[in-house]
Amino acid sequence: MSTEAPATMEIETVPSEPKPESNPLPPKPKFEPLKAHEMSDGRVQFRKVSVPPHRYSPLKKYWMDIYTPVYEQMKIDIRMNLKARKVELKTRKDTPDISNLQKCADFVQAFMLGFDVPDAIALLRLDELYVESFEIKDVKTLRGEHLSRAIGRLSGKGGKTKFAIENATKSRIVIADTKIHILGSFANIKIARDSLCSLILGSPAGKVYSKLRQVSARLAERF
Repeated sequence: MSTEAPATMEIETVPSEPKPESNPLPPKPKFEPLKAHEMSDGRVQFRKVSVPPHRYSPLKKYWMDIYTPVYEQMKIDIRMNLKARKVELKTRKDTPDISNLQKCADFVQAFMLGFDVPDAIALLRLDELYVESFEIKDVKTLRGEHLSRAIGRLSGKGGKTKFAIENATKSRIVIADTKIHILGSFANIKIARDSLCSLILGSPAGKVYSKLRQVSARLAERF
């Protein structure tokens, strides 16, 4: 018997050729971005904003200041329907973004609530701005002279208190009889609303000023 170990077989490896793919994927299609009017299947979208009787004259006076940014910059058609007393807005084929229609409606609505055009136009340029409205009776039920004094506390002498709250919170406030409208960012509206509610509930203006100073200092630190 031979005691030699069996010789190991040497296997030569041949590189395997890649198999041709049976179903090659088709090239990715490239689509042009949809235009605003194509997103809604080519349908024209409308918005209507009612004009209250007391804002009819200011609307006539500042019509071109409202018309120019809406028509030329936001590319939205705008017209005044004299019979229905409504401002009508609609999209065009060259409207770059469908959200421009709602922005313009908010801008016109803010003007109808009593905000100046330079303040309301910020709604077209900034996304984080809102308008919040509430009534004095939502905070506290007041009648007669008590209600008159509350409105007086909100404005202050010559509008001093209102301006102080606006400057401290970087917001704009309109006091129209018993209705209050605030235009600003979410956080700033909350601070302004808290200050106004304190005044309605009877806090003296000095106390509200000192609280505003603390809050605005805290906001300055945060940013």
